[in-house]
Amino acid sequence: MKLLDPGTWFSIGCRRRPTGWVAHLIAPLAALLAVMVILAATVIILDPWALAAMFITGMFTLAFLTVGASPDSSTETPPLIDWILSGASLGTGLYFAYIGPEIESRISLLAPLEMPEMIAGSIALLLTLEITRRTTGLGLTTVVLFFIAYNFFGHNLSGVLQHGYIDYNHFLDIMVFTTDGVMGLPVRVAATYAFLFVLFGTLMFYAKGSDFFFDFAASISGKQPGGPAKVAVVSSGLYGMISGSPTSDVVTTGSITIPIMKRLGYKGSVAGAIEVAASTGGSLVPPVMGSAAFIMAEYTGIDYADIAIAALLPAILYYVGVYSQVHFRAIRMGFGGLDPNNIPNIWPVLKKGGLFFAPLVVLTWALLDGYTPTMVAVFGSFSIIAVAALKRATRVGLITIYKALAETSMRMVPVAGACAAAGLVIAGITMTGLAAKFAHLIYGITDAQVFWTLIIAAMVTVVLGLGMPTPSAYILAAVLIGPLMEELKIHVLPGHLFLLYFAVMSAITPPVAVAAYAASSIAEDNPLAIAAHAVKLALAAFIVPFAFVYGPELLWMGPIWLTAVSFSTAALGIFLIAASVESHETLCPQVWSRFVQAGAGLMLVTPNIKWSIAGLGVALVVIQFNRMTGKKIPVQES
Repeated sequence: MKLLDPGTWFSIGCRRRPTGWVAHLIAPLAALLAVMVILAATVIILDPWALAAMFITGMFTLAFLTVGASPDSSTETPPLIDWILSGASLGTGLYFAYIGPEIESRISLLAPLEMPEMIAGSIALLLTLEITRRTTGLGLTTVVLFFIAYNFFGHNLSGVLQHGYIDYNHFLDIMVFTTDGVMGLPVRVAATYAFLFVLFGTLMFYAKGSDFFFDFAASISGKQPGGPAKVAVVSSGLYGMISGSPTSDVVTTGSITIPIMKRLGYKGSVAGAIEVAASTGGSLVPPVMGSAAFIMAEYTGIDYADIAIAALLPAILYYVGVYSQVHFRAIRMGFGGLDPNNIPNIWPVLKKGGLFFAPLVVLTWALLDGYTPTMVAVFGSFSIIAVAALKRATRVGLITIYKALAETSMRMVPVAGACAAAGLVIAGITMTGLAAKFAHLIYGITDAQVFWTLIIAAMVTVVLGLGMPTPSAYILAAVLIGPLMEELKIHVLPGHLFLLYFAVMSAITPPVAVAAYAASSIAEDNPLAIAAHAVKLALAAFIVPFAFVYGPELLWMGPIWLTAVSFSTAALGIFLIAASVESHETLCPQVWSRFVQAGAGLMLVTPNIKWSIAGLGVALVVIQFNRMTGKKIPVQES
């Protein structure tokens, strides 16, 4: 194993699609697990620890049969060791079910764990580490091991990072037999909200809703300059807000959009980057967003509906930035639209699949009406089945529902592993009091200045997110940095939405941009080049969070007129920044004007009316000067 090779640290085990009798065993197991999770989340009321234990048992049992130990493992038949590990997961889960009533009434740390509990807990811990390694790579696994080592040996340190002695019995008790470790908040969210919303997206896919969104995007954007790229932005954004998984969105929509963009003349790296930026942004778009948003709701105690409403305007600003850059680049490169023969008419498209907007309306209505996210997802899933039943081509029968249930469990395997690992880190931070110590350290570095604290928070969140799923990145950042933000009087909603944004952006940030690696195989180009272009396209996501922390009116926190003004000026600012990045022929044809217009754009994004007026004045002066001098950038050859 080449430890210095980044590919070693962030490679994951192969995803198996078994055939024959193995497939006939795994598919019913996955579907049964989905049914159990749905019942536990909606009908059967389980103790939080029991719910998490049931979910982890099923997921780990399934995971060892569907995820290989390395990228080179067999893609069809699990080896003997994986059958043993799967059986160990099931056996440990059955033991947890047996002692469940005792665990529910037990007072943690009051009595030492007995030997059978120690053995079962140790096995569960080792299985969690192995699943984390297989589904997320050595990156997150190493982070977990680092925090475990800190738990055991941190008492030997000196200074602010020192903590009291923690023995193995104490460690295992907290990590496995309480709701703070493996069975903690991230896993419980994955077993409820996240699972049901992934089911919603899977049903939408099987009902061919993704096909409708692509056709709809093609009908409204296909004729414009850079038509295929704009189709990718619109379709990936629409589908991304349903599925909430950047990597799967890239694979689903990118397999269509990236080859079309390349045929038009886009480089592979640029085509992949457009798809990556568009798909990743879907995790920021309500009403579904992603697993991290549900974790944020549970962790902060903020109603999910309030988070979804607050996230609307920043999400629009994000796509204003991406779409504008795509438009300006298409003009500069002389790219046209799609072949007219490949552009569907919007009215037949709406007639054929327009009812797929109905589930989104149902989700929005249910959220605004005060239903829990769990019930919102249930209503949305039933609405998809009802809408799909209206046409023979989209009808979802019992066989399709069975496939969707099994597929949902398969898709949740990496999420379950990452959430279990995050739970281990959170419990370790709680036991050692590291969050307060880390906050104290950052407080000293920044001298309690909000801006520099936000800079460090953004950097830490991105670093934590390198090579790990968004939910893990967010919850680690929330635990470590959240207390500091509260100490600096930053409101909880904008503060944690800030962390969520940078956790999402870690998926496209080099050197480990997991979404870019997913696109590289389709685009046939360097993943780091794709990631670099994607970051440029997603600049709005790195700017807007600062704006809504300083100006929470962008999150509907304040008078409506102030929200309208702030959003309008911010949108104009993002538009100018996009023009400066892509060297628009009228707005900023020269190098100096690019920098000036970018500065004017930042002034407009700033939530200060005086600064916004000044930025607008600067932008107008530069535009008028360019018109008078007649400076233009010639169209480049593709």
